[in-house]
Amino acid sequence: MVNDFERSKERLLKELKIMGINNHRVLDAIKSVPREEFVLENMREHAYDNEPLPLQYGQTISQPYIVALMLQELELKENHKVLEIGTGSGYQTALLSYLGTNVFSLERIYCLFLTAKKRLKKLNYNAKLYYLDGKKGLETEAPFDRIIVSAATPEIPKALEEQINHDDGIIIVPVGYEEEPQILYKIKYEKNKKDVKKLTYCRFVPLK
Repeated sequence: MVNDFERSKERLLKELKIMGINNHRVLDAIKSVPREEFVLENMREHAYDNEPLPLQYGQTISQPYIVALMLQELELKENHKVLEIGTGSGYQTALLSYLGTNVFSLERIYCLFLTAKKRLKKLNYNAKLYYLDGKKGLETEAPFDRIIVSAATPEIPKALEEQINHDDGIIIVPVGYEEEPQILYKIKYEKNKKDVKKLTYCRFVPLK
């Protein structure tokens, strides 16, 4: 099975490069973090398929391309302070940890929070996990250099815009309703000026 995972992983990495993922650090993280450890047991053989996979409680682990695109567009540097909204299985959290960032991750579903916390500890990925409502952010640790949101919202929560570094910060967030096409946005702040960029259409579970 290990060899099968490695072959599947190499196939995925080639596909991601074709799709425009060219950040070597992001590609190295995807190569190094074992996605099979973050999916349901009966989904392990599909761990490196370029598609979202189901988790418990109606949640999903996002498509690898979307995860890679979000990480690439975050323009991450080591020691960046990152707020992640939606820990889920902890896969993206592990990637952020691998990339050397200081991760603060929020999860509103208690069982997912507990499972992700145990999994990340077992696999030696460092992150600070919180059982909290993501829409409110984490005011006690603000400001953040980067904010990445893994659930769709009709509009960007005001709390997140207030908690980003307005001199040199980036928010990546899917905007839209569950039953409609959503758009992944990149909001870049530079010296209190805000630049908004549409990245791609996407599909995420709602931020509740």
